[in-house]
Amino acid sequence: MLSKTELARMAGISPLTLDRIEKGKSCRMATKRKILVALGLKTTQKNRVFKQ
Repeated sequence: MLSKTELARMAGISPLTLDRIEKGKSCRMATKRKILVALGLKTTQKNRVFKQ
């Protein structure tokens, strides 16, 4: 279990960006990649985290 702040720090993005993504706003593929790597997932597992 990670807090939003911890995940944002691990992914190298701002907590505000992470909050926007959680609310359904779009983001760059590079940002999605950073989040997936921070969670220890592969890019092929993106559907586990992102709807689109």
